[in-house]
Amino acid sequence: MAGDALRLANGAELPAWTLTEAFIHASGPGGQNVNKVATSVQLRFQARGSGVFTDAQFARLMRLAGRRATKAGEIVIEASRYRTRERNRQDARERLAALIDKALQPPPPPRRKTRPTRGSVERRLKAKAGRSAIKKMRGSVHDDE
Repeated sequence: MAGDALRLANGAELPAWTLTEAFIHASGPGGQNVNKVATSVQLRFQARGSGVFTDAQFARLMRLAGRRATKAGEIVIEASRYRTRERNRQDARERLAALIDKALQPPPPPRRKTRPTRGSVERRLKAKAGRSAIKKMRGSVHDDE
């Protein structure tokens, strides 16, 4: 189990009962120690039953989680970047907090359609006509004798 609650950047807190940690053998750096000690951490967050998110925030979180989200509404983060169990545990918690903070941010406002000004349209057409004239002058030369 994860011993304590996870604090987020906006001051919210994820309850400790929603977080579960499992330590597994990791591939990668560690030398002979990698075969003896389970340093990689698998952090599971029960997002669906946590009661922290609105429906829109939960949907955004699941979309951002991608492959890390399960059908049961859990988010699984695996951390094996470092050689020590404690550093991997801290890394997994930081990555989960960053993912949740990103999901809790409000979506950007919808884009308002704008039209180009009359002057910009005229300048664009004038530039096109100029380029067209330059390219027409690249044609073959005819002798009028």
